[in-house]
Amino acid sequence: MSLTFGLTGMDPATETALKVAFAEANQRLGGIWQLLPDTQGDFIAVDMDSMYGPMSWLRLHAAGKTVIGLTSAPRTQADFRLAQPFDAGSVVQLLNELVPRPEGSVADAAAGTATPSPAGLTPAPQPQDELPEEHPQPVDEASTAQATEEVGNSPREPASVAVAQVVPAAPSLQPHTPPAADPEPGTLAEWLASGRVKGRVKLERDGVVLLIDTEQRQYHGPGALKPLSPHVGSVLKSDDFATVADWDAQAAAQGAAQPLARLVWFGGLLAGNGTLMPGFDPQARYQMLKWPQTEREYPKHFRIATAMMKGPATLAEIAEASGVPVAEVTDFVNASLATGFADIEHPPEPEADAPKSGGLFGRLRGR
Repeated sequence: MSLTFGLTGMDPATETALKVAFAEANQRLGGIWQLLPDTQGDFIAVDMDSMYGPMSWLRLHAAGKTVIGLTSAPRTQADFRLAQPFDAGSVVQLLNELVPRPEGSVADAAAGTATPSPAGLTPAPQPQDELPEEHPQPVDEASTAQATEEVGNSPREPASVAVAQVVPAAPSLQPHTPPAADPEPGTLAEWLASGRVKGRVKLERDGVVLLIDTEQRQYHGPGALKPLSPHVGSVLKSDDFATVADWDAQAAAQGAAQPLARLVWFGGLLAGNGTLMPGFDPQARYQMLKWPQTEREYPKHFRIATAMMKGPATLAEIAEASGVPVAEVTDFVNASLATGFADIEHPPEPEADAPKSGGLFGRLRGR
């Protein structure tokens, strides 16, 4: 089994902090893990609380990757969960969950003889999974200082492995820098979800200009979404993105900034063409987690959302309740899944057995 770890769909500060925590956790486990770009790693951490997280999860899930959801929520739709906030100790526990090491054998894990725990299940603590404070590691002050500078804040725990030793993340666009040479083409949503577009870039299609600021998570462009269909619905290459020298002037000409999540939603709407995105069951029941902001260009979406707010239902049931064709319902569900407004119905957690009543009245009822 290849012990390779990647991360995507998160802001730069979170990404750097997780790299520091992973580096120290990996050292404690004997250096058996390798940090790779998300397209090459087998286990990928995704910030499910970020704007790009749900779309990243969809992409990786469809690619057959094992996804770790970084989240402050008590549960996640990903295969495994890393609680936010995290530190090196919690990353150690996560890596042991991904590839348990029977009898504490680092060699077995490196050789791939261990079996991963089932998705969504947390194995019982084992003796070798000792807390970090029980076995403090010697601190390399130079490496700790370097790691601290990378994060920009005081580290949660001393990092004894410099961040520079970690394999760099996938090529990405830096502010005011064109994309790296010949990355894999994809839709705009895929470019954003993978983190390959960063900073301020310009995308022009069919004479319509779209300015994207990933740091501020906003864009400047037409007020309506449909004119942006060529930008969002087509496959893009690196040279489709251009740097912007006079950003302020061009942004002012395009009008007020709009949330980038709106483009992610639109990308999800166009992604399936009437069919569910890969990894989702057309016969499953889908539920709306919160009320979305519907667009005036799509008046039927109000009826679909109203029907979904009543409870989990299949695509056919939602179409019947809303009076909207199944294909349009499916597109709306795709968009809602991509932005975290909707999810598949999860079976309820089993309730614990109620404690038996004691005392006189309990004994009387038991007769």
